[in-house]
Amino acid sequence: MLYHFHEFKNAVLWPTHLASEAAQLMLSPFNQNDTAPSYGKFLHASSEMLERGTRIYIKPEFGIPNVERDGHVLFVTESHLMEKSFCRLTKFDRHSPDPSVRASMEDDPIVLIVAPLSGHFATLLRDTARAMIPHHQTYITDWGDAKFIPLSQGEFTLESYIDYLLDMIRTLHVLHQGRRVHIIAVCQPSVPVLAAVSLLAAYDEPCQPYSMTLMGGPIDTRINPGVVNEYVKSHSIEWFERHIITNVPIYYKGAGRKVCPGFVLLGGFMHMNADKHAAASANHFQHLVRGDKESAHHHRSFYDEYLAVLDVPGPYFIDSLHHAFKEHTLPLGKMTWKGYKIDPREIRKTALLTVEGELDDISCPGQTYAAHDICENIPMSKRRAHIQKNVGHYGIFNGRRWRGVIQPKVAAFMRANGG
Repeated sequence: MLYHFHEFKNAVLWPTHLASEAAQLMLSPFNQNDTAPSYGKFLHASSEMLERGTRIYIKPEFGIPNVERDGHVLFVTESHLMEKSFCRLTKFDRHSPDPSVRASMEDDPIVLIVAPLSGHFATLLRDTARAMIPHHQTYITDWGDAKFIPLSQGEFTLESYIDYLLDMIRTLHVLHQGRRVHIIAVCQPSVPVLAAVSLLAAYDEPCQPYSMTLMGGPIDTRINPGVVNEYVKSHSIEWFERHIITNVPIYYKGAGRKVCPGFVLLGGFMHMNADKHAAASANHFQHLVRGDKESAHHHRSFYDEYLAVLDVPGPYFIDSLHHAFKEHTLPLGKMTWKGYKIDPREIRKTALLTVEGELDDISCPGQTYAAHDICENIPMSKRRAHIQKNVGHYGIFNGRRWRGVIQPKVAAFMRANGG
């Protein structure tokens, strides 16, 4: 019934949304005129707040039309290298009219960015990708919304996730004529990425990544547990199955599929920083009333992305809780894939970089660094760890510190470990 109550709420509020949208349009002259009376700006701001509060947010576009490389503009288009039931592998193709620039891009490192499947769309990593594209051949996992995936496509589990990663790494290796990839895992996929690289190493496959960058991931959540960790620990797996996992309603393509709804995950994210989100909303209203268009634009851009969510396959969600938050199977050496043991000690050829945020309250400092302890056979010369001061979870892959400090370190690490 959880999903049905949410959909009922949306249906009830839709007329209000349409009315506020109409009011916003009617009052737009007040917003466009700096000399308009204050009551007009107040009414226009109020109508926008109501419209945004009742909106159903849809998946945004990556929207990266161009980037700059050494003073040259590169035009960027998207293509889909691989289409799977629950994910497509998206490539950011770069174009330049200058032959010398095109030639210089051919040897750029190949980077696979693994986006989290934890409620938000891969477009949340737009800033991550935008910073990598100029000097890297960049791919990203673009996860699908489970409510639109028919039951006929089967279930998706943690083992399925690892399957996808193995297939993508091998495919890129062949596509690029034997060149190996660099892989970046942002948050939650740190566990399946480390598992996949461990399996490739165990069989000494030629496609083992040159480097593996784990950013704010729950490798060992026993270390420095935060609010998320304590919440999961205080509830049983059965509790999550009864109260969080629900069936997709019959009017979606994925009717009957068990999912963790995106709106539930979003509610959890918002609750963790409720004061900050409330303050951001209040500030946005003031910016609208004062006519501060730049600040209002930044607010809209962030929340248009943040409030757009997807449903996560239920079996995968439960698997993630079991392995990363309950039983800690990866750091304890108990994790398996299709009956095969996953042993990070097998990794010797792949360099390891961990990135953490000092103020991260989702994957707290130390939880990602734990990868160094369990990947004990990676030579010390091929390891690095970075903790970014004064940033939280999103700051390690988005924003000024990511672009100015972290991304240059990631890029330098890649070039030092395989080109």
